[in-house]
Formats: sequence, C-alpha cells, structure tokens
Amino acid sequence: MEELYAKYLKHPQICTDTRNIMPGCIFVCLKGERFDGNQFALQALEKGAAYVITEDPSLSNTPNCIVVNDSLKALQDLAKYHREHLTIPIIGVTGTNGKTTTKELISTVLSQQFSITYTQGNLNNHIGVPLTLLSIKPENQLAVVEMGANHPGEIEFLCNIAQPTFGVITNIGKAHIEGFGSVEEIIRTKKALYNAVIKNNGTLFVNVNDTILRDGLDYDKVVFYADGGEDNIISMSPYLRIKAANHEIDTHLTGSYNIYNFLAAAAIGLHFGINDDTIAKALSEYMPTNHRSQVNTLGSNTIISDYYNANPTSMEAAVRNISKLDHPHKVAILGDMLELGAISCQEHLHIIELCQELNIDATFVGSEFGKHKPAKWYPNVEALNEELIQHPIENAMILVKGSNGIHLDRLNALLK
Repeated sequence: MEELYAKYLKHPQICTDTRNIMPGCIFVCLKGERFDGNQFALQALEKGAAYVITEDPSLSNTPNCIVVNDSLKALQDLAKYHREHLTIPIIGVTGTNGKTTTKELISTVLSQQFSITYTQGNLNNHIGVPLTLLSIKPENQLAVVEMGANHPGEIEFLCNIAQPTFGVITNIGKAHIEGFGSVEEIIRTKKALYNAVIKNNGTLFVNVNDTILRDGLDYDKVVFYADGGEDNIISMSPYLRIKAANHEIDTHLTGSYNIYNFLAAAAIGLHFGINDDTIAKALSEYMPTNHRSQVNTLGSNTIISDYYNANPTSMEAAVRNISKLDHPHKVAILGDMLELGAISCQEHLHIIELCQELNIDATFVGSEFGKHKPAKWYPNVEALNEELIQHPIENAMILVKGSNGIHLDRLNALLK
C-alpha cells in the first residue's frame, strides 16, 4: 500500500469513469452488474491517466498498470490509508431522511470560515465514501462525509474507512426495510456512526427531541441541538422562516421537517467557532438542488419538487407539510415507495388514508399504491402524463414525491 500511496500523493486525482478522465489522474477499474471498467484500462491511459488500477492480469506487464485482485478493495484500502495520515476533523453524517440536505447545510456553514471537502451529491456508499476521502487535499481543514446504507453493517464498514471524529444522525425511520429486515436492524446499523465517533473520543451532535437517538447514549462528549423543535419555525409560505443562531432567517427550503437539518448545521457551525451572523447568512443563502424540497413556479402552479427519493417517514412528513401550507388548491402527486419488503402494503395504504384524513387531493402512481385501488391512480408516469395533457392542473400548489425508480422526473406534462 505504501507504494500505491506514494503514487497517489503525486497524482491525487481519482477517476472511475473514462468519460471524466483528467490528465494525470489514477483511474480505478470498477466492475458492476452492467459494466466492467477493466475493459477501458488502456483507453484511460490513452486519455491521459497517469496510472490504472485494474484486475486484468493480461495488463501486468503494461506500463503504468497496477494489477490487483480486487480494484474496489484497493480503492477502499487506499482511502483508509489516506485517512490514517490525516489529522483534520472528519464529520460523519447519516440518517434515514435529510442526510444529504444536512451535509450540504453543514458544508455551507463551515465553508464560510474553513477550507473543506465534502461528499458531492449523494455519493455516500462503498465507492462514494472512499472517493470523498481521497479528494481531501493538504490545504483542507475539515471534511464532511455522508454515509448511506441499505443493508445491515454498511455504516460500520464505511466508518472503518472514514474513521469520523464527529458525527450526526439526522433521524432513523423506515427505509430499505427489504434490505435491513427490520427497523431494529436499521437502528443498529445507523448507530454504528455513534460507536465509531465514541471509539475515536470524538463529539456527537444529537437532536434533543429524538428519543431513538438519545436512548442508551451514555457518553459525555455530546452536543444536543434543536431545543424547541418545530417551535423554531416562524412561518411556511411555502419557504421556511426559522429561528436559528439567534436570528430570524428566511430560507430557500420548504418542509417543516427541514428545521432539524438547519439546526444541526447551526449547532455544528457554533461548535467550530463560527459566529451567529455568519451562520445565519450561510443558512439563508443555501439553495437546494436535486429535487429535494425545491419550490418552483411553473405557469399558474407552485411545484414542491421532493422526488429524489421516498420512504414512509419522509412521505408522511411531506404530506403533513403540504396540509399545513396556506393555499386554496393543494394537490399531491405521490409515487410508490420502493424497497419496503413485507411492510410495503400497509405503508402505502397508510399514505392513502393519510391523504384522505388531511383532505389532500392526491393522485397516486405505481403498482404498490395501485393494490389499494385509490380513486386517482396511474400505473406509471407515462399514463399520468397523457391525463395531464388532456386535463392540466391549474392554480394549484403541487407536491411531487416518490422513489427515484418511479421516475417522477419524467412528468413532462407538469414539470417542463
């Protein structure tokens, strides 16, 4: 590993896609179900890669090719080795909902005063976490690493690579039950972040309102945040106006559930010595991306785009949120929640009944919702598009939410 690490220090740019080759980078040949990066090893060199890490034994005598048994493990081992040579604080972020938004808010606040590296997009898995760590440069003073999981033990595995010294779990809810098997297993998996931080004698940031996160936490280096909970929301119209960092802040996010993401970022900023004025300014200027609690005006409609992903916890929160907003015509277009396994049927029925209870004019998309025969249902986005072309929605506030696999981003009749 020392020899590979020496090459990395001279060529600290890692690439895994030949479409994004940068001159002088190290290209790692990864394999997936539908691709094999080893097939592009020579192409990567032709495009300017300094070295290629490959599993192809036929390239063992090819200059600048480093042949290994497992390219992914080599990437992970290199990232862990790099981490062990770093002395900067590493802030780990995980949770069922809101981890990407929280990571973005934390990074926005900390970047006001520090040189930081943070997870790009939602590259929070066994590939994304190593890539984030390997993007940390000598001049960086802090790093914010998002970690995701859909199977037991994954957070522990990622923490073994990232070795976080600070940690925040946004919340623990029902997601990826199909992979985890139970909510109890989700709790054990997510709390592995706490265990890793405690092992490193680090500091935990814990939502004081969340009993799941507080229960059984016997540790003295804890910063509790979000005192007052949703009472820190001043208004929603639909953007949140909040109380944080001793300021009243107008934000660019909708959704009452986002108050905890803002308050986590404020608490972490304060802990690292950033003053209230700077924290408030950063939170007010943050603009959401990737269809997470974004608000857009299209024609006569106001669209709340929250369809990056969905699970029972986030879906219920989004539906309850739109019910609280002041608008004469509120509509919800809700797509299936995927990867719920045995609880899928009951959770989809719960959302249908919740919309009825809250008098939300709801349209449902996907086979899981379809099992309950709701009044307004379409098997897929294409069918809904045809209906909206014939009968467009007008003068409405519209929540659009569902799992990525339902492809609500293709709702061209409404979103384009």
